[in-house]
Amino acid sequence: MAPRIEVAAHAGVCYGVERALDLAEKAAGTAPAPVRTLGPLIHNPLVVAELAERGVTLAESLDGADAGSVVIRAHGVVPEVIEDARARGLSVIDATCPYVKRVHAAAERLVSQGFQLIVVGEGGHPEVEGIMGHADGRARVVSRPEDLDGIELERRVGVVVQTTQTLDALDAVVAELLRRADEVHVVNTICSATQERQAAARELAARADVMVVVGGRNSGNTRRLAQICAESGTATHHIESADELRTAWFTDAALIGVTAGASTPAAHIERAVAAIERLSGASDGTR
Repeated sequence: MAPRIEVAAHAGVCYGVERALDLAEKAAGTAPAPVRTLGPLIHNPLVVAELAERGVTLAESLDGADAGSVVIRAHGVVPEVIEDARARGLSVIDATCPYVKRVHAAAERLVSQGFQLIVVGEGGHPEVEGIMGHADGRARVVSRPEDLDGIELERRVGVVVQTTQTLDALDAVVAELLRRADEVHVVNTICSATQERQAAARELAARADVMVVVGGRNSGNTRRLAQICAESGTATHHIESADELRTAWFTDAALIGVTAGASTPAAHIERAVAAIERLSGASDGTR
């Protein structure tokens, strides 16, 4: 009997990424040229290459965008970057995800209320760097409870979280803060799309014989989906493109599960599913 392919109930691009892509693609035909994104628009190398083919190229810094328009990436930036871009005479298209802007607002509010800010997330990640820029220098980044050991905590601590983090990671840090601080104010800024994709991936991985996770290797939320699937005990393969798929992965599999990060367009998922069908002889009844 041929294996079956099932795509997770929630998989692929979220609202913020779709909005950023729409803004960038529209800018290619309407905004002052040249049009450049400030850093990768999203964490998906294939999408970045596709945008370049449409005329939206990449600048790693404002020094590489000396004229025309600059698109602010979905992850957001520190406020000074946008001010600097406008001061240089650049046309600014702000594609920051609205959910990321919600984190910026929460960080500003907590700091203004006198809380020492803890950001639960990946140090050095573009989204986290942007959040830090809205905290008036009063934020520290942690990814796990042990990271708090080197921080001198104040009496009142506020917490926000990178939108693509897991609820387990947030809960673990908050539990340690509650043990060590007098007052802890938590704003759960994990995006609902992230939670939906993680829950759907976990549910499907528990039933599947093998999982394929589609998306950029530089995408934190995609890597976390792969981690969640692997932790279920199911053989898990993280790919960026369908060319990476291997027939041997699907030997003796009755159910092949597919999920994708929030920066993975539907077309990329479709290409992966079609390739899995060819390699495994599977049928897809849930696409």
